[in-house]
Amino acid sequence: MSSERTRKVVIAGVLGAISALLGWTRLGFLPWFSGASLTIMHVPVIIGAVLEGPWVGAAIGLIFGAFSMLQAAIAPNGPTDVWFTNPLLAVLPRLAIGPIAWVVHRALKRWPVPALVVAGVVGSLANTVLVLGMIGVLGHLPWALLPSIALVNGLPEAAASAVITVAVVAAWRQIRVGKREGARL
Repeated sequence: MSSERTRKVVIAGVLGAISALLGWTRLGFLPWFSGASLTIMHVPVIIGAVLEGPWVGAAIGLIFGAFSMLQAAIAPNGPTDVWFTNPLLAVLPRLAIGPIAWVVHRALKRWPVPALVVAGVVGSLANTVLVLGMIGVLGHLPWALLPSIALVNGLPEAAASAVITVAVVAAWRQIRVGKREGARL
């Protein structure tokens, strides 16, 4: 196995484990008003895709989705968690997060920091739109309700995703952000 391929496998495994850890410990759910939570569990998927490409992003997305499905079946936290036992809802949308973030980052790579910000935002919004879209397709909620959920949860999640993606990838790749560079972010 080449060293590049080994690195991709290791990064996919580590970021997949981080995604699972965020879910298992509930650290991946930031408290939000009215009892709702914002998720950052998709951020390792975006970071993996930006660092190592769309296949690594899809692999981490698979781990994220499978863990989400498993957690919904074993330790649900609310009445809607049962919906996520369906792989069409738990896994399928998460497979696309990484490749979508990678395409955006690749298109903007000439401008490293804006590319990371936009990849973080678009990857997060891809998660929101695809999961909510599947909820609508499966008939769990009325379509008219989904845009308000996307705005209230999706936009803050996208902002958090952008900040974390920039911080982690810039530190890893030693990219200058303002007057700071690399690990001094």
